[in-house]
Amino acid sequence: MNGLLDEQTAHFVSEHRRDDVRTLALSASRYPGVDMPRALEQIAGWQMLERKVPSWAAVEGLLLPPKLPLEQCSSQATATYKARLVGSGKSLADLTGGLGIDCTFMGQAFEQVTYVERQEWLCRLARHNFPLLGLRQAEVTCGDAAEMLDGLPPVDCIFLDPARRDSRGGKVVAVADCEPDVSLLEPRLLAKARRVLVKLSPMLDLALALHTLRHVAEAHVVAVDGECKELLLLLRSGETAAEADDVPVHCVNLASATGDFLSPPFVFTRRSEQAAGCHYAVVPRAYLYEPDASLLKAGAFRSVAVAYGLEGLHPNSHLYTSDSSKEGFPGRVFRVEGCAGFGKRELASLLGGLRRANLTVRNFPASVAELRRRLKLAEGGTDYLFATTLADGRKALLRCTKA
Repeated sequence: MNGLLDEQTAHFVSEHRRDDVRTLALSASRYPGVDMPRALEQIAGWQMLERKVPSWAAVEGLLLPPKLPLEQCSSQATATYKARLVGSGKSLADLTGGLGIDCTFMGQAFEQVTYVERQEWLCRLARHNFPLLGLRQAEVTCGDAAEMLDGLPPVDCIFLDPARRDSRGGKVVAVADCEPDVSLLEPRLLAKARRVLVKLSPMLDLALALHTLRHVAEAHVVAVDGECKELLLLLRSGETAAEADDVPVHCVNLASATGDFLSPPFVFTRRSEQAAGCHYAVVPRAYLYEPDASLLKAGAFRSVAVAYGLEGLHPNSHLYTSDSSKEGFPGRVFRVEGCAGFGKRELASLLGGLRRANLTVRNFPASVAELRRRLKLAEGGTDYLFATTLADGRKALLRCTKA
């Protein structure tokens, strides 16, 4: 990664950042004075940034990395949520700085910010970008988080986003398989900071993480527009560590455009989940409920049913039903228009010539694509079909509309 763009290339990027990158590449010969590879990289990066972090995209003069770091970085919605969690204080240390999106959002509420990153080219980007983004109080240091921790002065808050792939490029499910290993660093981290926020992949096993780390005060499962994006663990020093099953788990679903909650956050503990008793309906009732992705990832299967007075359709379907609409449910709510088995006559009566529908499969022995071919249905429309298994083992298709 080179330094600043030359004046002509920077002007080209500013003038053409909304243009199609492939079309620009084909016309490269028309701009002999432009460093076209750098320009196209910056334009493609800006277009991705406008979707993920619009407040950054509105700042002139930022230098952006290649595509992959932008794909992996936090969105504005999740970075804003993390800023709420860490609050404010005198000093913040981000020990795995990366592109710096989380650092800039969290750092605005701290008087001093330390950004640590192993890759020098990312440090160069941070040194250039942070003043433009209003984070002039940030000190940028190139180094390894674990190696620099002992020399770090005490701070109010530490943030880490460990790398989440093993040496062979495979996905990992345990905190101990991440780099750095927060389970080994935990005592040293809490000796330096009163609050430590750890960002983990939603692919990691939350229950295992809660049992691995000994000072988790809160867990947050964060979805954006219905897609699970992050697991956040907030560690606190100076407090009696909670048992893993008693750690509050916050399930949230954020709007990508605004960062607002799309539905009310749902909070439970694994102990309350284990104690919850869910009843199961003999047949689907007037309303069907599909929990947010954050609840499904967190495992709040029985807790949500008890909290909203719902009956399940099957222990493994994670769909719920009720006679009356329940306000504030954290997920999608549908009105059930009909339910049938998979006999030809039953299906014909249920679908009634339907040609287009939104299809979901839950606890059902066929994929969406397979079932769509069998039912000869195109995607879309205002009807929603759920193929699932009922409590008595029957396979059923529910036809619904949005409530």
